[in-house]
Amino acid sequence: MLLNGRWHICLTALRDISLRWVYPARHDVGVWMRLVFRAAAATLFAIALAGCVAGNIGPINTFTPVVGKDSPEFVPDPGDDGSTMVGLAFSGGGTRAAAFAYGVLRELDEIVVDEYPYRRTLVDDIRMISGTSGGSVAAAYFGYKGKDDYRDFRERFLVQDVEASMRTSKLSPVNIARLLNGGVNDRSSFARWLDQKLFDSATFASFKGPDAPIVWINASDIYNRTPFLFTYDTFAALCSDLDKVKLSDAVAASAAVPAIFTPILLDADAPDCGYRRPEWLTRALSESRVPLRLEAYARALDSYRNADRLRYVKLLDGGLTDNIGITGFALERASARTPYGPLSADEAVKLRILLFIVADAGRKADPVWGGTKRGPNLSELIPAVADTSVSSSVRDGYDALDLAVAQWRGELIRYRCGLSSAEVLRHRGTLKGWNCRDVHIVLEHLSFRDADPSLAAQLNGVPTRLTLPVGQVDMVIKAGREAVRSKTSIRDAVTTIQHYAGLKVRTP
Repeated sequence: MLLNGRWHICLTALRDISLRWVYPARHDVGVWMRLVFRAAAATLFAIALAGCVAGNIGPINTFTPVVGKDSPEFVPDPGDDGSTMVGLAFSGGGTRAAAFAYGVLRELDEIVVDEYPYRRTLVDDIRMISGTSGGSVAAAYFGYKGKDDYRDFRERFLVQDVEASMRTSKLSPVNIARLLNGGVNDRSSFARWLDQKLFDSATFASFKGPDAPIVWINASDIYNRTPFLFTYDTFAALCSDLDKVKLSDAVAASAAVPAIFTPILLDADAPDCGYRRPEWLTRALSESRVPLRLEAYARALDSYRNADRLRYVKLLDGGLTDNIGITGFALERASARTPYGPLSADEAVKLRILLFIVADAGRKADPVWGGTKRGPNLSELIPAVADTSVSSSVRDGYDALDLAVAQWRGELIRYRCGLSSAEVLRHRGTLKGWNCRDVHIVLEHLSFRDADPSLAAQLNGVPTRLTLPVGQVDMVIKAGREAVRSKTSIRDAVTTIQHYAGLKVRTP
C-alpha cells in the first residue's frame, strides 16, 4: 500500500532515530553512553510520533460567499403575557459546573408560576441562557433539547466517563510531546465525544425552535485576549455561517483548558463576502465614551477582517476571560441603541419581573500551606495563582453586572413612564394594571455557600474534571437545587409572579 507524503516522512524519521540513536555501534560508545543515547532517542521518538499522529486540528468554520446574518437585536419573545423573563449564566468548573447548573434548572422547573392558559414553570420563561467551559455543556444542551427534553442530561453527560475519550496519562512520552506542542487533546477527543454521544451532530441551526431562548457560548480569543461569543455577528465578521458550526465544537472551545487541550481553530483568511460592520460595532470603534469590554470585543471582530497577520483565530477556555458566563448579556446591553435593549419595545412594556441567575460552581478550598511558614511550593503556587485570578475577575464581573442592571432598570422606568396611554395600549394590548414603575430586575448569584453548610467541605473538594463519581455528581445537583431554594430574593420574585397570575402556590 502506498503511503502519503506525511506518513512517508514520519516513518523515515522514526527509522533513522531507531537506527542511529537507539542502536549505535558498540565500538563507538560505552555502555553508559548507549543508555544516554537511548533515553534521548525515546524523547525524540515521542516528539516525532506526536507530530505523525496529530489529530483533528482543522478550522471548525467554513466560508460563505455571501455575508452571514446579523445577530438578533432583541431577546426572543416569550410567547405568553411577557410579564416574566428568566436569564441564566452558568460558570466554568468542568462537570462540577454542569451538574450545579442542572440542579438549578431542575429546581426552577419545580416552581409553578401560572396555570392559565397553560401550566408554566420558571423554566418556561427562560429567554437567555449562557455558559462558560463546563457550564457551556449544560447551556448548549438546554438550547438544543429545549425545556421539555433537557432532563436526561444527567444520564447522557453528567454520569458518563467522558475522560475515557481523552489522553490523560501524565507519564506518556507522546502526551508530554503533545503538551510541549500546544496541548495534549485535540478535537478527536472531547469534541468528538460530544458530537457523537450528546449533541447528535447538531449545529447552531438547532437553536431555532419556536420557544427557543437565545444561547450564548463563551470561549476566549487568545490572539486578541478577549471573550469570544458564538453569535451571528461574530461569524459574519469571519465570513462564515454560524448555523453550520457544530455545537460540539463550540462547547469544546469553551472548555478547552490550556495545555489539556489544543486551541480550537477558526479560519479568518476568508475572501471578501460583502461584509459590512453592524451599526453597534461602528459606534463602538468610533465613539469616545464606550465601555471598554464592548470596545475590546468590537476591535477583535474588526481584526477578523482587517488584521493582515491574522489567518486563524485560536480559542481556549472561556473561563480565561469570563468564568461566570455574563459576557453575552453585558455586551448586548452595552451595544443596545435604546433604553430598553436587548428587549423589544413590546417586551419592555409588558415586563414586570426579569430574574437573572448566575450559577457559580467555583470552589473555595482551604490550602494546607496556609497553616505553615513555608509554601506554597511550585505545584501549589500555580493553582493558587489561577484561583486568585479567577476569583478576583468573578467578583469584579458580577459587581459590574449588578451596577449595569441597576442603571438599566432606571432607564427602563424612564422610558415606560414617558409613554402615552395610546402607546402603552399598542405595546401591551391593555391598560389594566398598568404601572410604569412596576418593573423589577432581580440579579442573584448562586454558589456552594448557598447549599447545606454541612456539605461545604465535600462540595469544595469536588475537582474540576470531566468525569466524576456518581455520588459527587448527585451531591452537586442537590446543591444547585438547594441554592435556588435558599434565596429570599428568588422566593419573593416567585410570590410576586404568582400574585400577578392569580395563582396560589406554595413556593419552595
